[in-house]
Parts: sequence; structure tokens; C-alpha cells
Amino acid sequence: MKYPFLVLLALFSFKAGASTPEQRGLQVFRQVCSSCHSLNYVAYSDLSDLGLSMAAIKEYASQHQVADGLDDDGDPKTRPAHPSDRIGSPYPSENLARLANHGGLPPDFSRLALTQQGGTARIIQILQSYASAPEGTVLPKGSYYNLAMKHRHIAMPQPLHDGQVQYSDGTSSTIPQMSQDVGAFLEWAAHPHLHTRRKVGVFTLLYLIAMSILVFFLKKRIWKKVKN
Repeated sequence: MKYPFLVLLALFSFKAGASTPEQRGLQVFRQVCSSCHSLNYVAYSDLSDLGLSMAAIKEYASQHQVADGLDDDGDPKTRPAHPSDRIGSPYPSENLARLANHGGLPPDFSRLALTQQGGTARIIQILQSYASAPEGTVLPKGSYYNLAMKHRHIAMPQPLHDGQVQYSDGTSSTIPQMSQDVGAFLEWAAHPHLHTRRKVGVFTLLYLIAMSILVFFLKKRIWKKVKN
């Protein structure tokens, strides 16, 4: 009977290591993508599912300001974000986001793995397909050459470059590696509580198994006395 509880202990004490693709993807998001893209449906506290400690989450949240109503003069005021706040957008409004991006609105990362046709595989392909435009090619203003796009251009400038990020686990930060890690992070962001739900499911299953065994032996013991 002790073994199911040992498994439970291992499950709930497990912390994701710094070498997971999701954690590396988070690092790329923080250092590169977060300057334009939002995470409107992911709270800072959700990052604990990736193995971040509460101290690290509080430190990350405190680096950002969120709206906090109005001051005594009726002007908007802000406060440092709390772990319970959503990570949100780097822009205070959609209009400012469009103004900073030539009229385009950077997509929210929270559900991009679900809403992008082709999912994360398509996102990874786009990130890896930037190239120099062939001689004589005329691109629309504010667009960049990308072989993955139907018309060979995209409004987003190339975000990833080799060696751009220094991974804390020593992984080489090539464009293909960072693209894969961003894809893994986006997949997690679309289902930020999936790991927790799986743990709860395993806990529930093991609990039911343990209770079934207990009831079985209890029933045998009771009926043995009745027969005697």
C-alpha cells in the first residue's frame, strides 16, 4: 500500500528542470517576444507549472506595471503586478500596439497554438523561414521576406537570431533551437494547467485504486466473521 503514496509524493514534489523546452521558450519570450506580444490569458502564477519558484514569479511580476484604477485627481494609476495578475500586453491599449507596429496588431500568445492554422509546427516553420529577398524583389512597405508565407512576405521583422539568447542551461541558442523552444512554450501557454490536471488525475486514480483494495479486504474480513 505504501507504493502508490510514494508515486504521489514524487509527482507532487516534481519541479521542471531548467533544461525543458518550455522553460527555454519562456526565456525567449521574456527576452525577445514580450516586447510586442501579449499573454492575456496566462497569469504569472501559472508559471509555477513550468517549475518556477514563487520567489522567481514574484520577482518577474514586480518588473511589470498593471492598471490600478484612478488616483485622487482622476488620473489612471498603476502598481507592480502580483502573481495573480495576468501577464497581459506590453502596450497599454490596442491602438498603441497598432501604432507601434505599422497598423498591425501582434497576436496574443495565449491561444496562438490553437488559433494558428497548422499549430505550433506552422509557427516554427515561419520563425525559421526568414531570408534575404532575391535581387529585384519589391516588398510592400513594412514587410519582410519569408519563404513560409504564401506571398513571400510578412509584417513581423525577423525576431530570432543565432546567439541572441544565453540559455541558463548552456543550450546553444540557434534559430532552429529557439524556434522549437518557443513552439513548446506556446503549446504550454494554450493549456497552462494541463500538467496540474494530469497530476490531479493520477492522484485521483491512485486514490481510487487504494480505496478499492482497502474496501475489498475490509469486505472479506467482515464476511469472514459473518460466515463463522
